Amino acid sequence: MTTITHTPTAPGRPGWFARAEAWLDDRGKGAWIAAMVLSFILFWPVGLALLMYMIWSKRMFANTCRSSWSQGHSIKTMKSTGNSAFDAYKSDTLKRLEEEQDRFEAFLERLRDAKDKAEFDQFMEEAGPRSETRTTET
Repeated sequence: MTTITHTPTAPGRPGWFARAEAWLDDRGKGAWIAAMVLSFILFWPVGLALLMYMIWSKRMFANTCRSSWSQGHSIKTMKSTGNSAFDAYKSDTLKRLEEEQDRFEAFLERLRDAKDKAEFDQFMEEAGPRSETRTTET
């Protein structure tokens, strides 16, 4: 009887699949699509498997691929440097930027609402007289 044992990789060193995934993520969605097309050309079952993986992991429809750099960068911004003056400055700057982003998002929302209202008013101006003539004709 033959048993298959799984030998885990060292904690600091990910397996070949994780390394390949990170490499493709670092290069973006275009790299994933190129890898899928090439694998379809070379051996179609691998291309199909890659397509299924991309759909299953939501890489096909996500705005951007996950990047190990951006994940590490967001964690790094939360870490204290040990210098209280710099940490206070960083905290104030991040708070100011978050408030500015909130104001900008509110501005964009007002712009979208104004555009929607203008389009609706235009529609009502165009559709309004027609609907009134239909009711008077019957």
